[in-house]
Amino acid sequence: MQILITGGAGFIGSHTYVVLKEHGYTPIIVDNFSNSSKKVIKNLEIITKEPVIFEEGDVNHPETYDLLFTKYDIKGIIHFAASKAVGESVENPLKYYRNNVASTVLLLEKMAQYSLSNLVFSSSCTVYGQPETLPATEESPVQPATSPYGNSKQICEEIIRDTVAASSALKAIALRYFNPIGAHESALIGELPIGPPANLIPFLTQSVAGLRGPLQVWGTDYPTPDGTAIRDYIHVVDLAGAHVKALAHLIDGKSTKNYDFFNIGTGQGSSVMEVITAFEKATGKKVPYEIRDRRAGDITAVYASTDKSNQVLGWKTQFSLEKALQDAWKWQEAINQ
Repeated sequence: MQILITGGAGFIGSHTYVVLKEHGYTPIIVDNFSNSSKKVIKNLEIITKEPVIFEEGDVNHPETYDLLFTKYDIKGIIHFAASKAVGESVENPLKYYRNNVASTVLLLEKMAQYSLSNLVFSSSCTVYGQPETLPATEESPVQPATSPYGNSKQICEEIIRDTVAASSALKAIALRYFNPIGAHESALIGELPIGPPANLIPFLTQSVAGLRGPLQVWGTDYPTPDGTAIRDYIHVVDLAGAHVKALAHLIDGKSTKNYDFFNIGTGQGSSVMEVITAFEKATGKKVPYEIRDRRAGDITAVYASTDKSNQVLGWKTQFSLEKALQDAWKWQEAINQ
């Protein structure tokens, strides 16, 4: 069964490719490699021991989909391709509305044109903002976005929901990710940010590797047990597995809804200082860090309720925070060589 992965050479897309292969699917990657490396394709072939089917193309171009949907017998689509740096989105919002929103509109138009039904959309827990109560459930109110990136995810969810409501043929699931970290255990694929990392873990591992200065801990005066912000960190392989469960849920006709959305996290929050301590315990490496003032726009805490994804999709996490941090460090060591 052929499954299209847009942005399939990226961090989450490449790991989802591996898990799809493990479950007997034939994934097809489309990527323009603007935020990924072609080396990923070669490394996926090493991991899976089979050639990778991929097309280099831009999901903002109609001809990309015309090629894919006529050349292959696509039964489902996982839509990762998007820009994802919060800070950059504030500086260049139109890039985010074009790459994230306009590309999703085009994908939906082309799915309708070619009578394709099953879509899994890469969304984000940023839609919740700072929830009034924790953990965040799917019933938690969607808050006004604090960045164009977060707003683009909210808008895309709304567009998909409205499109599904207008078309009985289309079925879609949005997965609201919490904080993906880690890497494949082979250390052949992992998170490879271009430029200074915007996320905690790649900045941490690069600091430990001596590639950057001390890790910046942004604020120790939050109303949390140790004063640092709390997030829900999920191993990227567990996150990849959630996409396979969501896809099967659509394709197998198990869903009673044509549109649904799920939190994908561990259900447990960890503070920045807890992550530093866990990393040091998991790897035996000391983390250099320095305390800085809070950043504008950062929230105090967010972590997921995973009851709905556990019960409806039959999905659960397998890997601990320590395992994710071990794999992240193993990946950092591999790319340093």
